[in-house]
Amino acid sequence: MKKKQIFSEEDSLEPGFMLNLYANGAFPMSNDEGTKIDWYMPSIRTIIPLDNYNFPRSLRKFMEKAEFEIRFDTDFITVVTGCKNRTPTWISDKLIEAYMRLKKLGHVHTVEVWQDNKITGGLYGINYKGAFFGESMFSTCHQASKIALIKLIEHLNEKGFEVLDVQYMTEHLAMFGAVEIPLSKYKNLLHSAYLKHVEF
Repeated sequence: MKKKQIFSEEDSLEPGFMLNLYANGAFPMSNDEGTKIDWYMPSIRTIIPLDNYNFPRSLRKFMEKAEFEIRFDTDFITVVTGCKNRTPTWISDKLIEAYMRLKKLGHVHTVEVWQDNKITGGLYGINYKGAFFGESMFSTCHQASKIALIKLIEHLNEKGFEVLDVQYMTEHLAMFGAVEIPLSKYKNLLHSAYLKHVEF
C-alpha cells in the first residue's frame, strides 16, 4: 500500500509533539539508512476490532500446551531491539531514543513472551486514552509473536480500550480478524476512544 507522507521534522520526535501526532492518526518510520524519520497517515487504516477479533484455533491449542510467561513493560529495549533486527528495518536508533522519552511519560508499552527466563517474542506500541497503536512485533520461537498479540487483545479488552490500530494489513494480522477501514471511519473511532480515560 502506498504511504502518504505528511511531513518530516526533527522536533516531531519531542514527546508532546509525538504523542499529538499519534493521537491524530499518524505514525513514524525511519528511512532505510536510519538518517531520517517521516510521519505517515494512510487513507486506509487497519484495526483489529476488540469486540470482534478472532482467536486462531491452532494458536489456542498451542497455548494450552506451551510453557511460557507473559509480562508487561519489563524490558522495552529487548523487545524493540528484537523488532529492529530485520532487513530492511524502519526502526532506527533515533526512533528508539524518541520512544524512550515517550516511555518515561507512560505512553509506550510492551507485551513480552518469556520462556526459561528469556524473552522469545513480544510487541510494543503506544497508548493514548482509549486507543492503542501497535507498532511492531518479533519472535525467536514458534508462535511467540502471535501469543503476544492475543494477550495484548485480551489485556486491552480487560482494561476497556476502544481501538487497536495495527497500521497495515498482513496475513499475520488477518488471522486475528484485522479489517481495513477508510481514514474517516478510523478518525471517528479515535474520537470515541478519546472519550474514555483508561490505563494500560
